[in-house]
Amino acid sequence: MKTGVIKFFNEEKGYGFITQDGSGSDLFVHVSGLESDVQKDDKVEYEIQDGRKGPTAVSVRVIG
Repeated sequence: MKTGVIKFFNEEKGYGFITQDGSGSDLFVHVSGLESDVQKDDKVEYEIQDGRKGPTAVSVRVIG
């Protein structure tokens, strides 16, 4: 599992971005890929899958 921090998440629109640990690059996350509720600055772990528009975080859950 990869780790990162929620940079932004819009509950109304159902998407956001994770800043990945190590690379510092942003990764798209859709509400369908969440296993728990998230908010800005939450530390999360996740897996990466190819989405319709590029890499997407899935199995996202808060870890502390």
